[in-house]
Amino acid sequence: MLFFTKSKPYLKEFTENFIDLHSHILPGIDDGAKNIEDTIQLITTLSDYGFVQFMATPHTFAGYYDNTYESIATNYNNTIKELNKKELFVTMNFASEYLMDDHFVSLFKKKEVHTLKEQYVLVEMSYLNAPINLYDILFDLQVAGYTPILAHPERYLFYHQQFDSYKKLKNAGCKFQLNLLSTVGYYGKEVKNIADQLLKEGLIDFAGSDVHHERHLTAFQSKIEIKNTDALKEAIQNNNFFKI
Repeated sequence: MLFFTKSKPYLKEFTENFIDLHSHILPGIDDGAKNIEDTIQLITTLSDYGFVQFMATPHTFAGYYDNTYESIATNYNNTIKELNKKELFVTMNFASEYLMDDHFVSLFKKKEVHTLKEQYVLVEMSYLNAPINLYDILFDLQVAGYTPILAHPERYLFYHQQFDSYKKLKNAGCKFQLNLLSTVGYYGKEVKNIADQLLKEGLIDFAGSDVHHERHLTAFQSKIEIKNTDALKEAIQNNNFFKI
């Protein structure tokens, strides 16, 4: 007797009418799009994959990407003008992806952070280690009136052997945003497996492309390798909260 397993779906099959909340599509401002041509390529290809709304979230990382409240807004406005000149009209907004460090603390205490919507702010950590004062930062951020959404929790390798740390972060008020490319193994098998486990445990709130360049676009044509696709669909659906 022959047994046939159901073919795994392609990631781009999950992004019909997708509202993204994490991308690096603004030109020349971080490690994402280098110029307006890159921006156009990213936007047009993702639109072909079903994306209907974009959120540009360039890095704010003192000493590396010294973006400011004003510089991000200026870049965004100039980008929209360039897109309109080329008759490329898209639904788009902007915020930033903030590295949680002392500089970030100074920014949110001055109310100089761009949020995804209302009080929701996209944050990240170093891939090497969590900040020593992580929970103090999270506490002070929420006291200041913000809700943290932690970008790509599955990519922080230092948490992989201590899975309860993810639950501790959730209990500390963090929302979690999964990178869609983690589901196809783009960042490696271990990251994919942690992504699957986070979905299984119901810890993922939202999903994002975190798109930077053409290689990411190509990866969207890969098949999904995780098991918990229903939880993934729910996270994708949750992004509708950010609809403009």
